[in-house]
Amino acid sequence: MKENKIYLPQTTLTQRTYYKKDIFSSCLFVFVRGKILIGFFLLINFSVFAQSINLEQARELGLINSRSLARYEMQIRSSILDERSQLYSMLPQISAGYSASMHFLKDWQFINPIDEFSIGANISITQIIFQGGKSFVQKAIAEIATESVRIDARNEYFNVIDSVDNAYYSVLEAKAALEAEEMSLQAAGIGYSIAEVRQMSGMINQGDYLKALADKEARENSRNQARRNLTMSMNKFKSLIGIDENLELEQISFDNYKNLIQHLGTISDEQADALFDIFWELIISSNPALAKAALNSERAKKNYSIAKRDYAPTISATLFSTDMAFLPSFRANGSMGVTLRGTIPIDFWVLTNRLEKSRISRDSTNIDYANTENSLEHELLNSLFNLFSQAGTVLSSRRSLEYTERHFEYVMQRYRLSQSSVSDLNDATSLFINSRNSLNRASYSFLQNLSKLRALCAIDDEAELLDLLMLR
Repeated sequence: MKENKIYLPQTTLTQRTYYKKDIFSSCLFVFVRGKILIGFFLLINFSVFAQSINLEQARELGLINSRSLARYEMQIRSSILDERSQLYSMLPQISAGYSASMHFLKDWQFINPIDEFSIGANISITQIIFQGGKSFVQKAIAEIATESVRIDARNEYFNVIDSVDNAYYSVLEAKAALEAEEMSLQAAGIGYSIAEVRQMSGMINQGDYLKALADKEARENSRNQARRNLTMSMNKFKSLIGIDENLELEQISFDNYKNLIQHLGTISDEQADALFDIFWELIISSNPALAKAALNSERAKKNYSIAKRDYAPTISATLFSTDMAFLPSFRANGSMGVTLRGTIPIDFWVLTNRLEKSRISRDSTNIDYANTENSLEHELLNSLFNLFSQAGTVLSSRRSLEYTERHFEYVMQRYRLSQSSVSDLNDATSLFINSRNSLNRASYSFLQNLSKLRALCAIDDEAELLDLLMLR
């Protein structure tokens, strides 16, 4: 029996990313921009040739077509500017002014305006000397805000890839379902042709003939529905990659991970526990949602620290030049000096209220982190169980398809020899087509769960994911 072909997506994304500040700062959008350049040339190529596309190319195009990723890039740039603004606020503040004046009336007597003409200028430099360390904490909060946006962008990056993968698999699954319905319609057409000849020769009654005709019409309707499903799946896929051309998607090779499905479909409890531990460690170090929750908790702690520092006085110094007038004789007279200013807060009821609010916010983010961790733990469990279940379903569906195909061929042969009825052929055809569709659904569901696990653990290199699942 010829085996259905389902290909495991391969990728060239080899960079592992952990949620640390230096890695995010230097790698994330340099990496994405490189993908955009590659995707630009792919887009030109498809606009010219518009023929076939593979999964890796679809991912590239999905990334460059994602408006959300482009928006995150702008948000990162904006957040970096906020960081600079906070840094600049710690530097000396320089201001300058100028003035010019002349008088034409003095003691109610007209005078020569030139005699009273003067030009003045002033300049001041103000530096905060002591603020209880609030400036440095605020700078750290600005850096956390930038890091948080980077994590959101990283999360969206994997969401885009997961969406493209699912859309790609949906198109292939719909195409396989259409092929199954075409086969079913062909079998019904053969059955109807034979029934028509036998009805004309009086070998079968009118009821069997009408049943064969009804079966043919029903299967033709199912075929038409499968065509519509394929069109809808293809339209969704095209909208994700930003191409409105006639595309032919390359098939997924099931041979690339036949061993993986065999392994996961018959996995032991000890091996399943080992896989959970491995992937949980990856989630702790790499999952965007957990990293975002950790940053939110850190930011709340910084805000609480600022609220406590509000009790500290603020001291600033100003180096100033004032009343520097340039008279007509071009003599300059003015003054320069240094001024120290200090402010001491005395509205302690306001500060105490603000401090308590910051403390509540800090405790709330700690709870959010624990909830996120608990949610991810359940999500990982479900993802792994789904993989195990779908792998087992693929194995059983494969055996079922083999048996139902042999049964269909047996019944079809008996029907040709007038040893089976129209109902027998209809039942055998339905059983065979259902088994084939079950195998396709289980196979592509397995791929979709694999993509979801990849996004959950933020694994760039898919080959690494497969090795981990094989416990290598």
